[in-house]
Formats: sequence, C-alpha cells, structure tokens
Amino acid sequence: MNLSNIVIVGGGAGGLELACKLGRKFGPELGPKCVTLVDAKTYHIWKPSLHEVAAGTLDIHQEGLSYSMLAYNNSFNFVLGSLDGLQTDTRHITLSPVLDDAGDEVLPKRTLHYDRLVIAIGSQSNYFGVNGAAEHTISLDGPQQAESFRLKMLKQLAMLDLRKQEDPSASLNIVIIGAGATGVELAAELREASHVHSRFGFRHIDAARDVNITLLEGATKILPVLPENVSDAAKALLEARHVNIVNQCKVVDISPKQVLDAAGNQYKADLCVWAAGIKAPALLATLGLPVNRNNQLEVEANLQVKGHAAIFSLGDCAACPQPDGSWVPPRAQSAHQQADYLVARFVAESKGRPPSGKPYLYKDHGSLVSLGTRSSVGSLMGNLFKASNVFVEGFFARSMYVSLHLMHHHAVLGPVKTFLLAMARFLTKRATPLVKLH
Repeated sequence: MNLSNIVIVGGGAGGLELACKLGRKFGPELGPKCVTLVDAKTYHIWKPSLHEVAAGTLDIHQEGLSYSMLAYNNSFNFVLGSLDGLQTDTRHITLSPVLDDAGDEVLPKRTLHYDRLVIAIGSQSNYFGVNGAAEHTISLDGPQQAESFRLKMLKQLAMLDLRKQEDPSASLNIVIIGAGATGVELAAELREASHVHSRFGFRHIDAARDVNITLLEGATKILPVLPENVSDAAKALLEARHVNIVNQCKVVDISPKQVLDAAGNQYKADLCVWAAGIKAPALLATLGLPVNRNNQLEVEANLQVKGHAAIFSLGDCAACPQPDGSWVPPRAQSAHQQADYLVARFVAESKGRPPSGKPYLYKDHGSLVSLGTRSSVGSLMGNLFKASNVFVEGFFARSMYVSLHLMHHHAVLGPVKTFLLAMARFLTKRATPLVKLH
C-alpha cells in the first residue's frame, strides 16, 4: 500500500468523521501511523447541539466525546494544539504552545510533517462591523461560549428572583440577533428550559411572564434561506411560546444593557446572543493560501486548495464552487459529504489508484430546525428532486432531526456505542437540565 501521512486540522463534524473513517479503513496497525487529527480542544461536541448546551438542556460533560478516546477506538493519532503556521515548501505545519488555565506551558511549540493536509477548522461569528457586537454579545461558536451563556443566564435568574421580592415588575430580557437556524433553535430551547427554573428555588419567577425573549432578524422572515412554509411554521410555534420576533431589523449598536437598530428602536438586553452570520477564522489569511473576503480557503471542485496539490479543505472554512455557479453552504451535511468524498480519494491513493477525477457535488437532503424536544420543522429532499420540498413538522420532524445527530455519532463511534449513548441521553437529558454549575 502507498500510504500517505494525512494530517487533519480541526476536529469538527467533517474533520473528525474523516479521521475516524480513514483510521478504521487503515486499521489499528497502519491508521495511527498515517492519520493524525489536530485540535485545540480535548473533546468534541456536535456544533448543532450548542443551543441545547447554552439553554442548559444538554450537559456539556455528558455530550462531549474525548478525542483521545475516539483516536484509540478508530485507529488514528490525536495531537492537541492550534494551527499557527504553514510551510508549504517543506510540508510542515506549526502548532502553538498549549497553556493551562494559569498560563503555564503544558506543551511547547511543535511542527508536524504531512504528505496530505486537510484544513477543517470551521467558522466563527461575523459581526459585520456592528459597534459593540464583539464586546457585549455571546456567540455560540463553540462549547466554551455556550457554557458561558448558560452560567451567565443562571446568575441573571438568581438575581431576578431576588429583585422580584422587591419589584414584582422586574424581568430578564434576552435578545438574540439573527433568526437563522441557530437563533431560532436557541429561542425555542430557552423557552422550553424555562419550566425547570423553579427547581433552583427561583420561586418568585414565572418564566413565561418574567423572562422575555426577543429575536431580531434583518430579513423579511425568520429562517430566510428556508422555504416559506418552514419559516411560517417556525414563526407560529415561537410566537405561541411568547417569543417576540422582529423582522427587517438592522442592528447598529450594542451596549451592555441595550440593542439599538437603524430605525432608532431600543431593546433591553440583560443577555445578548449574536447569531447573525459567520466567517472563517482570520488565521487562514496568514498562511499564504488563497482566501476569499470571508477568510475561506478557495478550493477546486475536488476540494484541493487552489495552487496546492497536497492541501485540501472542507466544511465551513472552504469556499467550494458548484457547477451551477453556487457555493456549497456552511452546513453539517456539507462537511459530512465532503469527508466521505475525501475518504474515497485517500483510500484510492493508498491502493495506488488515481483519484476518480469526479468533482465533489453537494446534495441537499433538506433542512430541519429543532424547536424543542417535542417539535421540529423542516423540508426534506432539498434539491435532490425537481419536485417541491416535502414539508415536515411535529414528532416526525423531531425524530428526523434526532436521527441526524445519531448519524454523526454513528460515523465517529460505530453502531453499538451510538445506541448506548442515545439511550443514556434519552434517560438523563430531561432529568437534570441546567443543574451542573461547574
């Protein structure tokens, strides 16, 4: 076998699935020698679950999967660290030193050699130059931010419970900027989580009355990239749960306690979440590789970075063109498909066969949006068929949404462990919402 040293930077949905599938293909003897996954964290959480972590309905410690454990079970090598530099002439990447919470160095600056490099470091929030957005909002870019929001919300609820004893009109105001999937799912999950507030001794709070949730969106409808019927159904469900929705709202300034829009409207904000857009990390623009204005790496149709035959990119950080002139959307299903595409390519290379030459083609299987544990809405099939999308909602849509999460776990854990994890989550998720304070 003609095995290459494949280094994958980024353990998100696409990067982790690629490492796991390649490791299993090559086996325990060869996998750790030729497949290396690099990530700055020690554990993985499926990014579409972060709204549940933020709301407190999903325990971050229960959901997190250890990269070291996954590496052992799937026969690849894991290296802790952050990408800091790239030397394309010698095919080396540089990793920053790893520091502990006290700032002491745990691991020094290191270099790794690659024959094939895959960059899959995802995305981060794009504030579009809005004044105060970076300083006064929380973005759900990763588990740390989601956990930070949860802890701040608990603190605010405790303070509100005390204020209610003196001022019955006191309230907690949560503003979510951006009504795409993240914003809509967070609003629904926050409202669903509110029924457990009394378990913390917050006996003076009526969540439906005292916790105000406002969703601000610049487009004419929420979920603007999804079909009209999906948007309408989501809006009806959110409004039934007393979520205030403001469309065609352009936010221009954010302060510690207030959000201001272009029309001069002011929205009280004790907590503010930014969910209005993403871009690739600025680091990518420093590596000497071609990037677009959103810092995404420009790749060919076969996911190779332009001008660099040994470097590939997938997921949110890759600008991948399609034959019709469109771009692959930054979605979990895109990263999943791209990982499968590269698995086939690298396995063929390991057997001495040339790549198929077929470009990566994105297949839209539709979209599903979680509106709590009892309901979801979405459209199925996407552009797979010329007929219109199939609209789904309620329990069936919720079941489909959960199955997407399980498909990801199946890719990285295998069928048996996925079943056990699903059962554990089913039995414990609703039993201990918001409880862990560490």
